[in-house]
Amino acid sequence: MEQTQNYSKLTSANEDYLEAIYELGGSRNPVRSVDLAARLEVSKASVSGALKNLKQAGLVEQPFYGDITLTEKGETYAAAILERHHVLYHFLLDVLGVEPSTAADEACKMEHAISDDTLSRLTAHLKEQLPN
Repeated sequence: MEQTQNYSKLTSANEDYLEAIYELGGSRNPVRSVDLAARLEVSKASVSGALKNLKQAGLVEQPFYGDITLTEKGETYAAAILERHHVLYHFLLDVLGVEPSTAADEACKMEHAISDDTLSRLTAHLKEQLPN
């Protein structure tokens, strides 16, 4: 499991932006600000503010008013966030039997708060308990 501890920790909101850019294809294809705003249901001004932070952290690149792409560091961080989300979602859904929409919402909240150590332990436990 890729751990996020090698990077300075972002806020939950900035991690959500990074994850959305990744899911929209930002590691392979440029992402438009308007598409990111629509995905996260935020204003373009909010996107601009978040992108400023992500650029300063070296996680995204965006030419002046251009499309957004993830840096290698950004892609690694985003993939780790998404993996955290998937592990937590499947734990909530498959082990605890939480309703899918609730599991998705709560996994999103938990992915920002759970430590790398706890997530590693949870992942190991799930691998022992659940068939592939």
